[in-house]
Amino acid sequence: MAAAGDGPWLDDAAGRLVRPFTVSNGRTEPSVALDLISQVMATGVTPLGYLGPEHAQALDLCRAPVSVAEVAAHLKLPAAVTKILLADLVDCGLLTTKPPAFRHTPTDRSLLEAVLDGLRRQL
Repeated sequence: MAAAGDGPWLDDAAGRLVRPFTVSNGRTEPSVALDLISQVMATGVTPLGYLGPEHAQALDLCRAPVSVAEVAAHLKLPAAVTKILLADLVDCGLLTTKPPAFRHTPTDRSLLEAVLDGLRRQL
């Protein structure tokens, strides 16, 4: 089992010891609209109060622009919980967000075919 200060609390048999709904204080909706591919980045502002371990880890991951999905993967938390954590940091002025910039519409047939071709080459 990992020590208290060694990243997320994990148990090899049980998995994460702190459940995701506890991390978000039971909240289910972020205060800021975030997409999985939205970019987040630390502003460099010093936190005024105590940040929980997950908030501190998320802030540390955002030293350079990173997507919400990447932060969720590194934290090993569901995307919905990660969005709430990141929204908390935005509300405190510790993060800035940038919505995804699309050159194509998400349903653009040529874009979807290019993604499918890329996936086929990986298999």
